[in-house]
Amino acid sequence: MGAAATSKTADNCIAIQFSKQARINSAFLAEDTVASVALTMLSQDNSALLKSGNKRLGKGVFVVRPSVDDYFGDWKQREQLVQEMIPVLGRLFSQHNVGIFIYGRPLHNRSVTFIMKAHRFVRQIERNEMSEFESHPVLMAMAKLDLSHVQIDLGKLTVRFMEHQEKRGKDAKGVDEFVRDELAYLAGVNHKPIEKCQHVVLYGFGRIGRLMARLLIERTSTSEIMQLKAIVVRPGGDGDLRKRASLFSNDSVHGAFQGTLRVDEKSNSLIANGNEIKVIYANSPEEIDYTKYGIEDALIIDNTGMWRDEEGLSKHLQAKGAAKVILTAPGKGDIKNIVYGINDDLITPEDKIITAASCTTNAIAPVLKVLNDKFGIIKGHVETVHAYTNDQNLIDNYHKGSRRGRSAALNMVLTETGAAKAVVKAIPELEGKLTGNAIRVPIPNVSMAIMNLTLEKATTRDELNEFLRDIALHSKLQNQISYTEAQDAVSSDFVGSREAGIVDSNATIVNDNHVVLYLWYDNEFGYCCQVGRMVYKMAGIIYPQYPLEE
Repeated sequence: MGAAATSKTADNCIAIQFSKQARINSAFLAEDTVASVALTMLSQDNSALLKSGNKRLGKGVFVVRPSVDDYFGDWKQREQLVQEMIPVLGRLFSQHNVGIFIYGRPLHNRSVTFIMKAHRFVRQIERNEMSEFESHPVLMAMAKLDLSHVQIDLGKLTVRFMEHQEKRGKDAKGVDEFVRDELAYLAGVNHKPIEKCQHVVLYGFGRIGRLMARLLIERTSTSEIMQLKAIVVRPGGDGDLRKRASLFSNDSVHGAFQGTLRVDEKSNSLIANGNEIKVIYANSPEEIDYTKYGIEDALIIDNTGMWRDEEGLSKHLQAKGAAKVILTAPGKGDIKNIVYGINDDLITPEDKIITAASCTTNAIAPVLKVLNDKFGIIKGHVETVHAYTNDQNLIDNYHKGSRRGRSAALNMVLTETGAAKAVVKAIPELEGKLTGNAIRVPIPNVSMAIMNLTLEKATTRDELNEFLRDIALHSKLQNQISYTEAQDAVSSDFVGSREAGIVDSNATIVNDNHVVLYLWYDNEFGYCCQVGRMVYKMAGIIYPQYPLEE
């Protein structure tokens, strides 16, 4: 090996130190653990390293990355940092109920590549150089604090630290001091967000029911907060339990369940990641006695759509052990139609029955809300290009709807949607301003809303996109509105999206005060995430968060 090659290799590896001095002083790691930390103590006047683009962590500590030409070396070091982060993330979540996120994306129980892609999302959309080199020391500093029952956005904390470094220069705080000061209001609180565990029952176990089960299990870090206790289905035939378990475990659209599942036929239960879920067979809600199964004050999630008014949904409350009901469909009559993030402040402890509106309403309402607040909406039309649903026929057959009887797999089917009118229940100021229609298309999941709007104020394409990007990243609606700059985005790219809707910025059209926006949404999983947020809100479970809502 030549001298030049040797020198380059040395430069690429300068930051990696395997010694007892590089141990991570965290309660989550054993004392004798030798961690490879991409930090090295360098003199504050090392101008050569500063000029090379390396990031200073404060008080002489630098992140030193490989040469910009060594892409593989850079990747491997970032990969190693994530491998070191995963057990810390896991212990924070499972032992202390601390949820860690990167711009709304949960990191617990996630793969190395998922976490790296979450970092990449921030680098693309936030337009900075935040990477694992920056987030790793921030997480390790966080792990030293006494944190319990909180939610922290690691991405935003890291970006703030980088901004602090940029602003303060040599006077910047060290990473430990900065993190300690930023999270001071969360450290040492250790207050459970609910006194008694909230029991949850899924009434129905179809597309929405099975995805809701996955979400609820994923979020169960401790049995003290919330537990999925049972699912209710109509009596089935031989092998019913195993068939339902198979449908839950294997999904043709969303992939395999990320966990373990076994069937306990003796107790008629599914055991998912250690959670025992009773399978209750019943023909009507009022005939069930949930207390026989150790279920009390249950929150019932009705995902059947069989009852949509107060009279029908009240049948659930006649069951012993049931306390509240959430309907995963638009409600009728005076029932509160809630779009989480928009009008969830209307939920009170006294509410017994609420609805989560529709997937389309949840997708379009947040964007319409912020646009109306910023620019004013004179009028508009929302056209939904929607994936086919279970109520349609695979081949032509009778259907009570005018066109839905025709084959879903072979046709685009024009149909009605009440989403535009339903938005008014969440945003009353849009009364009489919106129309809507829908086209069902031959794909199983992910839909698009095309919003053709006339605004009170003129704008430009760049201004509008920048406004929506900022909302997606830095507002309290980051879980409702996402944003993509992908040039070649197609529907399948958004399967599994957790936000209610994703703005396709490259498709935005603006002509003075006339705009056309294209909004992707996972009409199954994204909607379920919205329902999940409502479940916690209705249960009165509110986690202290970082950053504080803006």
